[in-house]
Amino acid sequence: MVDRTHEPEIARHGRLAPRTGPRSALRLLGIAVCVLLFSAAGVAAYGVWDVARSVKPGAALSKLGGGTQQDVPDVGALKGGINLVLVGTDSREGLGGPYDNPEDQAEGGAGHNDVTMLLHVAADHRSAAVVSFPRDLVTELPDCSDPANGAPHTAQFNTALTDGGLSCVVLAVSRLTGLDIPFGAVVNFAGVTALSDAVGGVTVCLASPMRDTRTHPALDLSAGEHTLVGAEAQSFLRSRHGVGDASDLSRISSQQVFLSALARKIVNGGVLGDPVKLYALAKAAVANITPSDTLRNPTTLVQIALAVKNTGLENIVFLQYPVVDDPDDPNRVVPDESAAAAVSAALVADRPLKLSGAPGRAVAAQQGAGGATPPSAGGPAPATPSAGADAPGGPGPSTSAPATPGGDGALPDTVTGQTAAQQTCAKGRVED
Repeated sequence: MVDRTHEPEIARHGRLAPRTGPRSALRLLGIAVCVLLFSAAGVAAYGVWDVARSVKPGAALSKLGGGTQQDVPDVGALKGGINLVLVGTDSREGLGGPYDNPEDQAEGGAGHNDVTMLLHVAADHRSAAVVSFPRDLVTELPDCSDPANGAPHTAQFNTALTDGGLSCVVLAVSRLTGLDIPFGAVVNFAGVTALSDAVGGVTVCLASPMRDTRTHPALDLSAGEHTLVGAEAQSFLRSRHGVGDASDLSRISSQQVFLSALARKIVNGGVLGDPVKLYALAKAAVANITPSDTLRNPTTLVQIALAVKNTGLENIVFLQYPVVDDPDDPNRVVPDESAAAAVSAALVADRPLKLSGAPGRAVAAQQGAGGATPPSAGGPAPATPSAGADAPGGPGPSTSAPATPGGDGALPDTVTGQTAAQQTCAKGRVED
């Protein structure tokens, strides 16, 4: 179990030791889109070979019914829907530099899956969703020692990587969503830094100052726009004490601000048309991830990238897996059964997810000289999020009705998130 000796009196989920901060969703879209370089004109065959040799040995993925995932053909574009789980580990093993700080060390080996994201691309490639799973979610996890016959057990979600590696995390996400997931990858702190460098930095907006001395490097950012590069980018994505109500759920929403900004830069900032930037991004991605065996072929990365190339920013939705307070532990969360069922039904039915709620507990509308920027088409109007699962005095189990199975993909207003087209700001916080 997690050591809670330093937890505050107020219920704020994710109050594990600061060492377990997340490592950024940026890799998710980064991995998918950056590898377009392989199909871009002007990239030499040497570049393809150089990137291909950087890919690390892959981890075999299991299926809930036993057996392993089937090989993915490495010719032509991927057809149909795509499901990929991206895991951010808190392991510092072998990283050196600032990660050698003895006061900020996570357990060695695989570490915990402190960031877990599912990328779902619809079969017609016209919509995509990125679902973030809270690390403090208490739910049934598969018995990864015997996926075919082992009985599930109740545990904290971020223990899956430690218990059974990448395959165990993929099985856990598959159990929660009902999806068959053939692809997965693990990324560490160094990967976040390398990817943000490769795109030349990501510009994020802060609605209020952000100060967190528990990250490495420490953050001290004023309200307004900041272009984050390298280690500062990973500190932003890791920070919990410097955002919102200092909860893990607040951090998820600030990561979505970063991810949407990253997506806009890749699509609108000329990255896709610049072979040099694309090559750098691709190499940064494959050199800093440990992929599943189904994802080791760079051609597969190209196929996935091509699948989302023309999806459109307004059709890429970032959302948090719906949760409510754990009645047995105020520092943990459990699935919001009705809202989670609506999300899973839409994903399995391959319908575009339609948000109707607030963008996230630590997100505000982006302000300009003329006031709030209107939301882009395809997403809800940015609004101040209401109290949520891990806010003091937050609500109990949701009473909202789930979307009718076979419906149009509309989600209850308790589901938080935003589209990649929406320009939002993270609510900064000056740590206690």
